[in-house]
Amino acid sequence: MKLKTFLIVCLMLVVAFSFAAQKLVINSNAGDPEPKRVTNMILEMFQAEYPDIEVELNIFSHEDFKTLLRTWLGANEGPDVVSWFAGERMRYFAEKGLIEPINDVFAQNSFDSYFPKAFQSACSYNGDIYFVPESWYWWAVYYKKSVFADLGITPPTTWEEFLAVCETLQENGMDPLTIGTKYLWTSAAWFDYFNMRVNGLNWYLGVLDGKVPYTDPKLVDAMEYWAVLVENEYFIPDHSSLSWQEALNRLIVDDAGMYLMGQFIKDSTPEAMRDDLDFFRFPIINPDLKVYEETPIDGWMMPKNAVNKESAKLWLEFIASAKIQGIISKELGRLAANKDVPAPDAHAQKGLDMIMASDGVMGFYDRDTNPELANKGMNGFVQFMMFPEMLEDIMKEIEQERVRIFE
Repeated sequence: MKLKTFLIVCLMLVVAFSFAAQKLVINSNAGDPEPKRVTNMILEMFQAEYPDIEVELNIFSHEDFKTLLRTWLGANEGPDVVSWFAGERMRYFAEKGLIEPINDVFAQNSFDSYFPKAFQSACSYNGDIYFVPESWYWWAVYYKKSVFADLGITPPTTWEEFLAVCETLQENGMDPLTIGTKYLWTSAAWFDYFNMRVNGLNWYLGVLDGKVPYTDPKLVDAMEYWAVLVENEYFIPDHSSLSWQEALNRLIVDDAGMYLMGQFIKDSTPEAMRDDLDFFRFPIINPDLKVYEETPIDGWMMPKNAVNKESAKLWLEFIASAKIQGIISKELGRLAANKDVPAPDAHAQKGLDMIMASDGVMGFYDRDTNPELANKGMNGFVQFMMFPEMLEDIMKEIEQERVRIFE
């Protein structure tokens, strides 16, 4: 009898231990209020579906997350899943063996049964899937409809029309363009778009792949268009001291008229202003070129040093579903990566229509090129915006870094 009691106690301990061992540590970059709210909402749904898994959710600001991620991935033990970016940013860690292939998350159904086939290259490395896409979004030039209406401005489609709008805004006491370059990445959108509009994406991909010198005359030509905006003082003057959210405030209070930004701008826009917020495609410069747009993809990956990999795979499968991505899409106005989820509202449908009418898309400069080179490049772009006369020296410095990394 004592032996039987002993065995029952042991069995109970084993069962209790097995339940206690089910844990999931999630590190997320959803630090802004709306993404944070939605992440907690989705987590509650996951816990309702998997009540035996103890979940630890850690949410960080975007900039802190970028710094901390390398530390987590290089530690003896890391979080079980982390939010991140598709494309080169993901492949950089896959190449270094710091994240885990997740092909078996899609063992029952293929990746293509969840997501557009075009997404697979941005989520893979050497034939393996490493990334679960959650959402994607477009970049465009945002403005307030009421301001444009008051000044009799029609959204421009060409470079000449765009410059005319800048002049009208400036003549009416507004800075035509707001931007916050305290964190460098906002400058990269301008570099991307000027190259896509002046040189075309096919050529520009050589720049992102490290095959084209930064002193190439074509790159300099693209920068000269940017220089027109800088030299005419169309950008707000103190952009290097502002985050992108602080720069958004200039648009909100009508100190500035336009903002080149991703769809997530709506997350930080006052609710009363959201119906007044609209966007237009970055203006066409060379009408002979095909039209390309920026569409970054956000999602999740599993660190190699994750402790609770089975729980992590449950989270990744959960996030991939049309049900969950539909909720995220509706709450944040993003375009869901899952191809069975329609655009959640008219604003998102307009963005989707703009993308579908384009000839192709790219991710984003600091997601599509080597991260070390991107950092050097973006430092140079911000420096150029402050000292445009230093363009030649700035491009030479970036070129030295390209040679070091790629050659």
